[in-house]
Amino acid sequence: MYLSPRFRAFAAGAALLAAGALAHAQSLPNVVILATGGTIAGAGASAVNSATYAAAKVGVEKLIAGLPELSKVANVRGEQVFQVASESLTNDNLLTLAKRVSALAKQPDVDGIVITHGTDTVEETAYFLTLTVHTNKPIVMVASMRPGTALSADGALNLYDAVSVAGSKDAMGKGVLLTMNDSIESGRDVTKNFNIKPSAFVSQWGSLGMVVEGKNYWFRAPVKRHTMNSEFDIDKITALPPVEIAMGYEGVASTAIDALGKSGIKALIHGGPGNGSVADRIVPSLQKVRADGIVVIRSSRVPDGFVIRNAEQPDDKYDWVVAHDLRPQKARILAMVALTKTNDTKELQRIFWEY
Repeated sequence: MYLSPRFRAFAAGAALLAAGALAHAQSLPNVVILATGGTIAGAGASAVNSATYAAAKVGVEKLIAGLPELSKVANVRGEQVFQVASESLTNDNLLTLAKRVSALAKQPDVDGIVITHGTDTVEETAYFLTLTVHTNKPIVMVASMRPGTALSADGALNLYDAVSVAGSKDAMGKGVLLTMNDSIESGRDVTKNFNIKPSAFVSQWGSLGMVVEGKNYWFRAPVKRHTMNSEFDIDKITALPPVEIAMGYEGVASTAIDALGKSGIKALIHGGPGNGSVADRIVPSLQKVRADGIVVIRSSRVPDGFVIRNAEQPDDKYDWVVAHDLRPQKARILAMVALTKTNDTKELQRIFWEY
């Protein structure tokens, strides 16, 4: 069959382009995006609705299709694990997500994992993964403070940065990360400090680094035990024991502590003011909870700082544990994980110092 020189040249050019595209794809890292919902998948009624909107409306495939720039930094595929607002996530959801992350991390064709998540509890999920998933591969949490329909929406750039970081060799071994507002935060340290600003997330000990136009700039590394150095393994955890939080405040009564003590919990986090202070009138209730075999963990509601053992309360005398620098919501995560291995208070205190 006769082929004109022009057609032959066109075919040769097309073959070269295809070969080039294949070579480019093969040179890129393979990143899986696990979607769970949240504001990053949310939609508002109009472009000016940045604080009032419906979360968890956009599926992962639509998120990926709406950001073609991702193809320049990684070979990306997505999985929809959940489609919920993060305040509604459960312990079973945590286990399901962590086991999927662990399975993907074991695959040789996966270089990094990104998890889209709601901002309300992303810090808790990040810490749970930090404690339980054994891998050196980057696991990067990402969220947004504004839905994609809003003016100045932050989700697209946050997701681009997350995929870029997840595919980076220099992000390996640094534990679970959170990328938002150009910052790279430690999943252990980060917390949501503002409810409606794109700069909502901070770490009291500072960011690990920044990502700018796809390049990572690192300034510190985590020193607490995490991922590969953790004694906990999601592949061996089948259930999480119930742990609850009772907050301390001026005028506090023992009502919540007394009720929770009868609810079947295995540990109670007391989120007190200051150095995890406990009002004198509720000390007897906490002592009774401990006498009934429930672990009492003294945390602080203050955003920064850490609880000092045997200051404010005689923790040794009462056989209580202190949460170190973990706020109540993260102390609960560590308590649940730690209680899958031990309920010895000395061992639990060691764990709170080390993680």
